[in-house]
Amino acid sequence: MAVKDILLYPHPMLKVVCTPVEQLDDEVDALIQDLIDTMVAAGHSVGVAAPQIGITRRVVVADVSHSKLGRNANHGLLTMINPAIIEQEGCTLSREGCMSVPDYTGNVTRAESVVVQFLDRDGSKRVIHANGFEAIALQHEIDHLDGLLFLDRVSSLKTDLFRRKKR
Repeated sequence: MAVKDILLYPHPMLKVVCTPVEQLDDEVDALIQDLIDTMVAAGHSVGVAAPQIGITRRVVVADVSHSKLGRNANHGLLTMINPAIIEQEGCTLSREGCMSVPDYTGNVTRAESVVVQFLDRDGSKRVIHANGFEAIALQHEIDHLDGLLFLDRVSSLKTDLFRRKKR
């Protein structure tokens, strides 16, 4: 459909808890396509959540298959409606970035593996087990649906937040 502008921190819409999708319709399908188009157009993105483009619905897309960190363990393009983490295991610290916080990255502690339940674009209920970088990406995107940014998970803004180098 269209590449959308990404809202930037501290935009207040990024802090809103999103509402569940009650019915799959053309509007939701168009939202999913906009998210895919926006993610692909960014070139470096592995996921986008609806609130990042100004829509407060519980929809995310993610695809880590083109990233060197995720290419060997992934589910390909995931379109997730009303995703929920139903199990998590382990603990890992990794550096995260976000299109809504383009000037910074930060060290964030997340689960090493997650089980996520969601509806796919066709309305089918799915449950997947994700590990490593894909698990981190999914946790990051689902956080957006709850009004959380990676900045909210950085343990120390003084020691674990880093300014990105300009390219």
